Amino acid sequence: MTHHRLLRLSGAVPLILLLAACTSGAGATPSTAAAPSVAAASQPAASSEAANPSGEASPGESESAETYEVKVGQATVNGASVSFLTGEDGKTLYLFKKDVANSGKSACGAGACSDNWPAFTVDDASQLKADSGVSGKLDIITRDDGTKQVTYNGLPLYYFAGDTAAGMANGAAIANWGVAAP
Repeated sequence: MTHHRLLRLSGAVPLILLLAACTSGAGATPSTAAAPSVAAASQPAASSEAANPSGEASPGESESAETYEVKVGQATVNGASVSFLTGEDGKTLYLFKKDVANSGKSACGAGACSDNWPAFTVDDASQLKADSGVSGKLDIITRDDGTKQVTYNGLPLYYFAGDTAAGMANGAAIANWGVAAP
């Protein structure tokens, strides 16, 4: 009898673990139920080691040799074709309407804002490369936590935690946020 009870419990454990995995962390990301319909056609941004195309750092090699190419992606948002900037892995970059150009500060600091809108960061401005379709100026600011956030025409750039793949633009439906246009 004990053996059968253990078998029944062992069959339930994977189900419990699966349910826990599916629900963990769900509270940190805002709902994207109201997000626009997006059909992606973006090209992923290149992130490559300058001296080592495998992406693995050689012993003694600094990670600052990594280059981040900002490109232009295309998507259909609510039936309209939209061009937007893409960062690492081809993910959409966003602007926060509460940021002030050339202020050197991000209005989206720590806490829930930065959890839902992670800053596009690099170690150094020399790591940035603009694709031919990117007409504005890329630079960096130093955030309150000391990280270097990429700016476009003086405005800090962010990713949206609700975009899980290249070409998604779910953050465009959130108040005070918009895709970074080239």
